Amino acid sequence: MHDEDGYFGENVAASYDESSADMFSPDMVDPAVDVLAELAGDGRALEFGIGTGRIALPLAGREVPVHGIDMSRAMVSRLRAKPGGDTIGVTIGDFATTRVPGSFAVAYLVFNTINNLTTQDAQVDCFRNAADHLRPGGCFVVEVTVPELRRLPPGQSAVPFHISPTQWAFDTYDVVNQAMSSNYVTIVDGRAEHWSIPFRYVWPAELDLMARLAGLRLRDRWETWTRAPFTSESRRHVSVWEKPAD
Repeated sequence: MHDEDGYFGENVAASYDESSADMFSPDMVDPAVDVLAELAGDGRALEFGIGTGRIALPLAGREVPVHGIDMSRAMVSRLRAKPGGDTIGVTIGDFATTRVPGSFAVAYLVFNTINNLTTQDAQVDCFRNAADHLRPGGCFVVEVTVPELRRLPPGQSAVPFHISPTQWAFDTYDVVNQAMSSNYVTIVDGRAEHWSIPFRYVWPAELDLMARLAGLRLRDRWETWTRAPFTSESRRHVSVWEKPAD
């Protein structure tokens, strides 16, 4: 990684909203904003990896003061260009360690962003950073997929998730190191262009231990933002850890 914006530089930011259009639909955004606004109450919200403002902008529209941390200036510039984007405070930096002034009622990571931290140490640091920002009784919320290792046949390390005449996309897994990467091959003017983003997948129980190390305790875990029950067949989860009030 050589870009100061990390893996979400200008080449990704330029088409990020369009490539993730499904995640911007009201049925995906509104339930998340409902939960976060409820947890924020009369307090402030802190988004780790605020990006182009998919969640921050509608949450701020609910009169919740929102601040964000993000490494990518390119992504944040897209946020700034949107209506209301210039009213949201953003600190450029690594959300695993970057501190901002004040305390918050809720801190949150959505859309698998915890996996962008590619070491266990960084993920542990992220939980500690969230806990340090929370006021007593505040909550840290993470939305992330459950690792889909059951989709890997014996001897196979790649799982395709999109195939079309102009783009192929697949995940590759390194189960020894709990690492994965999402790979995209796009055909442009008859030529193939490839880019890849690394991740560290993480299990719900592992996240719970990270939370305990940071002094947080599990309050809720659902499959979706609509509070559907989390089960053994759930492919993702929304988890809420609380900072004790005493």
